[in-house]
Amino acid sequence: MKGVILAGGTGSRLHPLTRITNKHLLPIYDRPMISYAIEAMIQAGVSEMMLVTGGTHAGEFLRLLGNGQEFGVDRLFYAYQEKPGGIAEALSLAERFVGGDRSMVMLGDNVFERSLRPCVDAFARQAHGARVVLTHEADREHLRHLGVAHLNGARRIERIVEKPEDPPSEYAVTGVYFYDETVWKVLSELQPSRRGELEITDVNNWYLDHGLIEYDVIEGFWGDAGESMQAYYEVQDFVREHGVNQET
Repeated sequence: MKGVILAGGTGSRLHPLTRITNKHLLPIYDRPMISYAIEAMIQAGVSEMMLVTGGTHAGEFLRLLGNGQEFGVDRLFYAYQEKPGGIAEALSLAERFVGGDRSMVMLGDNVFERSLRPCVDAFARQAHGARVVLTHEADREHLRHLGVAHLNGARRIERIVEKPEDPPSEYAVTGVYFYDETVWKVLSELQPSRRGELEITDVNNWYLDHGLIEYDVIEGFWGDAGESMQAYYEVQDFVREHGVNQET
């Protein structure tokens, strides 16, 4: 399994901090944000990865990470997204890197208290398809700003809804996804959303429509440090007090 870390975007929700750097290079407690995503993959057993970024600060990732060996990466590759086109468009840049292997995809601003290894192991046992990582979120106002899984009576995902006015459950989709080789076909046929971007939710819903998606509900803290300035500082506080990527 190969890892893909998506670290692009304009970071507008963290202005003015992101006027001078990519949001994934901002500090979380005592190190750059991006290092937590790399650590999460390494601890989950994924040590060959590609980082996809863009914008005017892309070169700073190379200066920080180099060949990745200092961070425990066996092989680190880079891809450049020329203009913002959505998470799914960024993922498509990793097709030749991943090849016919399976992929673990992670948004570089997501931070987890617990190790993602159980999710990786579960996907390794899965015959085919995709897998998403959910988190329980009781705050309905927060759910209105997230992707939310609509679960049926059999606890299967019926649909993933982006930023629902009336959230269909208390289970939000985090920024970790697993895909088999079918994802490249799905991406090639994807149509831009009303925002003019290729949406990762559309990819996940394609797998749902074909009965090819499973999920895990991860325990412990999850935070999207790029969601807002408040979320950024909430993640800061948690990491400082409790640490993250902890083995269970």
